[in-house]
Amino acid sequence: MTQEMKGLLLEDRWAPVTEEMGFLELGAEQAAQAFATWEREVMTPRGINVEVLPVTGTLEQALSRLLPLTSGERRRRLFIPTRSAWTAYVADQWTGTDAASPMSAMARRLSIRCLRVVAVPHTRRKNQGVRYGAVMLEVYGPEQPGKISNTVRALAAANDGGRWVFEQSGEPFPFEQVEQYQARRLRDRFTFEMLKDYLRHLGLAPFEEDFYMPPGSCAWLIQKTGPFGTIMQEYTLEEARAARVL
Repeated sequence: MTQEMKGLLLEDRWAPVTEEMGFLELGAEQAAQAFATWEREVMTPRGINVEVLPVTGTLEQALSRLLPLTSGERRRRLFIPTRSAWTAYVADQWTGTDAASPMSAMARRLSIRCLRVVAVPHTRRKNQGVRYGAVMLEVYGPEQPGKISNTVRALAAANDGGRWVFEQSGEPFPFEQVEQYQARRLRDRFTFEMLKDYLRHLGLAPFEEDFYMPPGSCAWLIQKTGPFGTIMQEYTLEEARAARVL
């Protein structure tokens, strides 16, 4: 872990799963059931069963229910309660959770706010390759008449294959450090510390382990079984980490 991103969730042990996460401004069971309803609309005609299962224990025990990680079509998604009005979302994709489309869709369907949060340290390991860094925040809202996108605000500082880029869209929130967007180095325009500060203003502390699985709560696993149309390969967490230079 690089010094500039010290303090990642679970000390980055569950990357790539937790490199990117989604958040829904909704209770965990309600979020999971709503997502399962959406999944069943597509999966039931294909003969695929969609279950919603309660998961208890620690955060890491809950995350372990996603294993093995898979390529191809998603088979397992996890909705994790937090000490806030937000529910966390991660999935079993071996390259890491892809939260953008699910969060955008759920914001539209449920008329709520959803987030995509990305925090990846930029690291280079001798003879192993590069882990391209990124800090991103996307906020989605209900569908707006006359607008194609429901993205309310998006910020990103990322290394795009060796070149740093900074991008933003939408109106800034009152709490944003807008003067920092003029920093000389593109990677300094939106930093990990800024991301954490912005998320605090939104009521989240997603890089703290005790933010998740408050006492007496449970996470909810959406699990699909049946005849999948795509070829799937399974990976251990260690295999996925090795492939991502972790």
